[in-house]
Amino acid sequence: MIIGANLPNIPWQERPQGCNDIVWRYSNNPIIHRHQIPGANSIFNSAVVAKDGAFVGIFRSDDKAMQQHLFLGKSQNGIDWDIEHDPMPLFNQKEEQVGVACGYDPRVCWIEDRYYVTWCNNYHGPTIGVAYSYDFKKFYQLENAFLPFNRNGVMFPRKINGKYMMFSRPSDNGHTPFGDMYLSQSPDMEHWGYHRYVMKAEGWAWTKIGAGPIPIETDEGWLLIFHGVGTTCNGMIYSMGAAILDIDEPWKVKYRCKPFIFHPEEIYECVGDVPNVTFPCATLQDAATGRIAIYYGAADTVVALAFTQVDELIKYIKDNAL
Repeated sequence: MIIGANLPNIPWQERPQGCNDIVWRYSNNPIIHRHQIPGANSIFNSAVVAKDGAFVGIFRSDDKAMQQHLFLGKSQNGIDWDIEHDPMPLFNQKEEQVGVACGYDPRVCWIEDRYYVTWCNNYHGPTIGVAYSYDFKKFYQLENAFLPFNRNGVMFPRKINGKYMMFSRPSDNGHTPFGDMYLSQSPDMEHWGYHRYVMKAEGWAWTKIGAGPIPIETDEGWLLIFHGVGTTCNGMIYSMGAAILDIDEPWKVKYRCKPFIFHPEEIYECVGDVPNVTFPCATLQDAATGRIAIYYGAADTVVALAFTQVDELIKYIKDNAL
């Protein structure tokens, strides 16, 4: 079902006995706590990929002055993480350091010969920052992909019809009171256009939606896990949804799951700097077994882990499509 590589050492825990949820939690959540970096107020909404038999990640941490930076982390098992204490430096094409990675909500995507990092950068307001690395030792910053205001820049793991593709959600300078998903295309990772509408905020996610982890290629199409937000009398609730997109024209939605697939329930998801948040930023997947591990930020405070099976999730999406 998954078109991709095998990952025999994927973090995994079987579904608990008696649990009927399509996505289930790791029993030792959260896997990363808020003070794991000296001076940190929180560590959450972070991206993870497999590399050389182990795992690397880019972690969002807000310090006690509420400054937002990205930090490099490494792990042998995808659960126990060693996160560097200094923000990730950025370089230009002349090998000159141009600063450190400031911003939030990174994603990491391997395409062809390098890892691309996208995150919410600041350029007179939030927009999509882009950098790349061959080895996670040095990161080269490209131009921002879009004008402000924009968030949730998430790339596809390969070119489609000869073009790079990236989701985003046009927004405003604050907590957007609107938010539909769009897809943009580029021939060179610098010039973005051919914008296409993908999905609107509706149903349980009536306020806004945004792409989560890098889409997973399957024989049914692109499996997309996204976050959706509903605004209640007591504030916003961030839950996870799922959809299947056309493999060649991924702005076309084949199936969109009507119910959410994951929702804040545990104390570490419901209590924190921002209550009632489950925000997915990364997945690991094993083509041989169909296992998927989902990394998500909980209550804008910590990082947690959840699991699902690709065949079960795809069937659930199709059986419960809008």
